[in-house]
Amino acid sequence: MSTVTPYTLRPLTSADKPVVTPLLVREWGAVEVVALSLGGVVDASTLPGWLAESGDEVVGLLTYLVRDGVAELVTINAFAGGGVGSALLGALVEECRATGVRRVHVTTTNDNTRALRFYQRAGFRLSALRVGAVDETRKIKPEIPSLGLDGIPIRDELELTMELQ
Repeated sequence: MSTVTPYTLRPLTSADKPVVTPLLVREWGAVEVVALSLGGVVDASTLPGWLAESGDEVVGLLTYLVRDGVAELVTINAFAGGGVGSALLGALVEECRATGVRRVHVTTTNDNTRALRFYQRAGFRLSALRVGAVDETRKIKPEIPSLGLDGIPIRDELELTMELQ
């Protein structure tokens, strides 16, 4: 039987940048996230979001931005089990509802079947397929690998949307 480490969620502050920056570099290869849906390059270390913490340890991180009344989930990482990713996503949805944002978008790549399962279970629906988008993104960020999870070639972006009531 496994035990779940208790954690707390809190909004990011500017004082968290020294913690957030190395996490983003470790998990995403850089603080800059490139996606056509984001309009190009976004520095995720400067965005609002949430930290999940267990004692002094960061067990999850989510960053997002709001443009034109739509929230774009930019990064999400759970470094522990126990529903950390779901709790972070829930915090974003709650914030959006409280501030009148009625739609949340997230973009992932065609190889990330784990993310596709996670988002669809959370209530997101597939809303766009951008064929060849990652090939275009590599022109800006050439370090994006050509092969992803399970040896699947990374070529396309899939957008998922959650409509909030």
